[in-house]
Amino acid sequence: MTAASRTTGRWSVHPPVACIGETMAALVPDPVARLEEAGRLGVRIAGAESNVAVYLADHGVPARWVSALGDDPFGRRIRSEVAASGVDVSGVRTDPHRPTGLLVKDPGTEATRIHYYRRGSAASALTADVLNDDAVRTAGLVHLSGITPALSPGCHELVAALLEVPAAERPRPVSFDVNHRPALWPDGTAPTVLLGLARRADIAFVGLDEAQALWGAGLTDAAAVRELLPEPRVLVVKDGGRAATAFDGDRAHTVPAPRVEVVEPVGAGDAFAAGFLAGLLRGEEPVRALRLGHLTAGAALRVTGDHGPLPDPARLAALLDAGPQEWAAGTDHG
Repeated sequence: MTAASRTTGRWSVHPPVACIGETMAALVPDPVARLEEAGRLGVRIAGAESNVAVYLADHGVPARWVSALGDDPFGRRIRSEVAASGVDVSGVRTDPHRPTGLLVKDPGTEATRIHYYRRGSAASALTADVLNDDAVRTAGLVHLSGITPALSPGCHELVAALLEVPAAERPRPVSFDVNHRPALWPDGTAPTVLLGLARRADIAFVGLDEAQALWGAGLTDAAAVRELLPEPRVLVVKDGGRAATAFDGDRAHTVPAPRVEVVEPVGAGDAFAAGFLAGLLRGEEPVRALRLGHLTAGAALRVTGDHGPLPDPARLAALLDAGPQEWAAGTDHG
């Protein structure tokens, strides 16, 4: 890692950002309805890391998505849609022997249930050799999530290999979103594995609720999570729709979330990570990076898919420049 990227103050890593992880085809009731009552299913795409890459591209940050897809219609559709969003897909492999992963959404009154059909998928066969790809080697920053190590031993090896190099010796910093999906960890190893990976990241993202679910209800606030995770240069703790706190070294910065009319929460965490990273990569102070994270998350919250349009540039600039009281009292209308 460059010395500049480890100094206090503004982050100074240069893009592009390589986002590594699986993206699946998603079948979604259209119009929204319980799955057993739906008369029609729409086809969309869903993947945490490609979501981050797409929102980074929306913010003008060069982004690459690195993964594998099956040689099938779903795989071709995913590649085409991600590329059309301005993301470099040259690091996406085509696996002729394994299918593209699939998920089906089941919207409910309280939450949306997700049914996965991804066992043996093309992306689950990825291994650490992906790190030799030019799309990764020439990146300024690599972004991963806790979904990937749960997919297979080879995927776990990939993430561990990237993070096993001590932070001060890395050729590029690593961003890691804990992104705990309980259904992917039936053996109960998630708390230990995800804690170890998050501790080795340069930038880590975790929700307060998922930190409590993983590592104990005693983690009652962001400061307690920081005590558990002192190693990342930057740690972001998201407290649902209330606020987010960024720890930049020893300094803490908390920004309340603007009020948003939520249509569906899926994808908001990925959007937040992309907005925050875009802010850091543009040289913004942590408070403005947190605001950009909230505003990007709002774009996802207002739509039924994982990706929604950002506020227009003038409104985005006005919201970022708002005074603390004006921001705290505001509503993000998009």
